This record gives sequence, C-alpha cells and structure tokens, in this order.
Amino acid sequence: MVVERVTFMAEKYGIPRTQIALAWLLQKEPVTAPIIGATKISHLEGAVGALSVKLTAEEIAFLKEPYVPHSVVGHN
Repeated sequence: MVVERVTFMAEKYGIPRTQIALAWLLQKEPVTAPIIGATKISHLEGAVGALSVKLTAEEIAFLKEPYVPHSVVGHN
C-alpha cells in the first residue's frame, strides 16, 4: 500500500507523513500548486516544511510503485 511506503519514507527522514506526501505531489509533473486545507497554523507550518524535502527519483518510484490509478467518476 502507498500509505505504508509513505510511512517508511517519513520514518527515514524523521518527518511527518504529510510532509512526505506533499513533497511527492510537489515533485510531480504537471502539479504546480497542490491545494492544502490548513485549519491550524501547525498545518501550514508542516506544509511549508515539505518544500525543503527533496525526494530522489528512486524514492519517488518507490512511493509510486503500488499506486493504481482509478477512473474519474462524477459529472462530465
């Protein structure tokens, strides 16, 4: 599962899983600005901390490997 790999990477870096997940998104193309829902200052601080996390190509592949894309559903 992806969450297990995110947890592994977070433990490796000694940071929260949310920072690994956001760092992963920030390094994906064409994502340029993920929308975060910060309701507390600590959430915003954690998101800012993700900006300094630089995952290697191998780490990104490690996180991505178990991911299975799903079809978009809903309104057309």
